[in-house]
Amino acid sequence: MKESSIKNIISKVNHDSIAEEVGLEVGDVLLSINGEMIEDIIEYKFYLAEEYLEIEIEKPDGEQWVIEIDKDYDEDLGIEFENPIIAEAKSCKNKCMFCFIDQLPKDMRKSLYFKDDDSRLSFLHGNYITLTNMRDEDIDKIIQYRISPINISVHTTNGQLRKKMLNNPKAGNILGIIKKLADNHIEMNCQIVLCHCINDGEELDNTLKDLGELSHAINSVAVVPVGLTRYREKLYPLQPFYKTTALNTIQQVESWQKKFHKTINRSLVHLSDEFYLLAEMPFPAYEDYDGFSQLENGVGMVVKFKKEFYDHLQKLKIPKFKSAKKVTVLTGTLIHNTMNELCQALNSKVDNFILQAIAIPNDYFGGQVSVTGLITATDILNRLKGIDLGEKIIIPISMLKSEEEVFLDDITVTELQNKLEVKVQVCEVEGSAFIDKALE
Repeated sequence: MKESSIKNIISKVNHDSIAEEVGLEVGDVLLSINGEMIEDIIEYKFYLAEEYLEIEIEKPDGEQWVIEIDKDYDEDLGIEFENPIIAEAKSCKNKCMFCFIDQLPKDMRKSLYFKDDDSRLSFLHGNYITLTNMRDEDIDKIIQYRISPINISVHTTNGQLRKKMLNNPKAGNILGIIKKLADNHIEMNCQIVLCHCINDGEELDNTLKDLGELSHAINSVAVVPVGLTRYREKLYPLQPFYKTTALNTIQQVESWQKKFHKTINRSLVHLSDEFYLLAEMPFPAYEDYDGFSQLENGVGMVVKFKKEFYDHLQKLKIPKFKSAKKVTVLTGTLIHNTMNELCQALNSKVDNFILQAIAIPNDYFGGQVSVTGLITATDILNRLKGIDLGEKIIIPISMLKSEEEVFLDDITVTELQNKLEVKVQVCEVEGSAFIDKALE
């Protein structure tokens, strides 16, 4: 066995797990499984699936143990690592004309400026990858270790146009790579960041045609509008989507959805909620979202949230408040009308209760940024000066860093709460949870 150059340090051992039973501890280093050196989390998951394992461990004092384990197929050991993917994350070498990170102001937390393009993060956390920063061996590794599903930023299947959009001469063979993955039974979710007069119109038709022909391996295709901030100095001149262009895109995609329903009995392609809000058009039916596989891209989030809200409202045991209770929920400007509708529906059901929705203009990013998930604490503080907020405000968890109560501008929820002098509650983006949080 080759000596591992990677420190796979165990950071957590779950209670009552196999790892605890055999004596693994925080600080131990995993060296190998069944004689195979573990270089990343995908290899760990792959070799872990076997029913018989020989685990080689190095203790903090340098002593090495070999532990034999009999377990069920695919049963987990119950450990976590200091570095979740074990190896160093691969960074993106593209210079995409629409890259949101290139449009960030310079005073945000450092982690926001790292561009990842790593299939391991795609598999573990749902990150989207372009496949341009991968060697042929990396593609083969996806196939060998059955890394599926993976999320791919396609944008266009026109090779020459994709080279231009990603500013990378290696970006042109996206269709060939997707076909290879499909031929080897790797499932995929695809993303198209739509740029007006670049990859929309006829180019979008061609892309959807190509992806539709691979629908046996492609679970879903999300089409999202390019996000533009005011920090675009010396970047490619792009146009935002407005009501008319958003409406045209909806009509175009709906035409493809009808075709796909006839041929594969599902929609396949879905537009992010922003298009419908910009065009002031009704959303598709709940059943038309094919299981909501692209919620992280903002696809179907409004429809799902509203259904959860009204379903819960119908069976809600109405509380009785002895005195007036006022609560504030914060939203982005684009979704404000929808949230205001939901607030009024809840208010009409509950006596002595007022739930108000306040839209927060995104001055921090400026440009055309209007989604709730990109609101900063700075803009919240500026907007809420002198307003009666009631006994608390509710913010969606999408405003915060994953697993931390920190806004994009590095202000914590506690700091915001102290400055506003009112309780701040974080809520999951789920309709019934929102009602319960407002009324508690």
